[in-house]
Amino acid sequence: MDVLDPATGTDDLAARVRRLEDLHAIGQLRAHYCQALDDGRWDDLVDLFTPDGAFVGLSSARGHDQLRTFFADLQDGPLSAWWHFSSNETIDLVGTPAHAATGQTWLDQPCVVDGRAHIAAGRYTDRMVRGDDGRWRFDERRVTFFFWVPEDEGWAPGRYGWAPARAAADVRTLDRLTAGA
Repeated sequence: MDVLDPATGTDDLAARVRRLEDLHAIGQLRAHYCQALDDGRWDDLVDLFTPDGAFVGLSSARGHDQLRTFFADLQDGPLSAWWHFSSNETIDLVGTPAHAATGQTWLDQPCVVDGRAHIAAGRYTDRMVRGDDGRWRFDERRVTFFFWVPEDEGWAPGRYGWAPARAAADVRTLDRLTAGA
């Protein structure tokens, strides 16, 4: 007896397998993003975005040339090292078969700013599309931060020890802080 997939309302095995493959491919896209970013493999990183894809957060960059420059310049500036650990992924597929997806991923990011250890946490909010080649890519990856502070100062929601991170503050975190004040 076939069981209906609650997400798609279908009992078509091929459609259900395709959905699982899409979910897995998007999880791999996100993992490859963190690995390429942490390893400084800019061409591999940029290839994970559509040709006019965008990164929004510490600054904004759109298109492969801007993305390559933006990410390389981050590491050449005061942010000299970072390690991205992501979890709590959500993925909402659009269409049957899926041609687009949205979702969020939580981020834990130890890093080094101006030679000093920092700890940051935040969320990525993603829009992804399946290309004509069948590969999933980011149309937009937006990062916001719950906090970003020097490690020796301790962390708390809404604390930002690096100005670009403050500019990318997570609005929901700030709203909760002001509601509790």
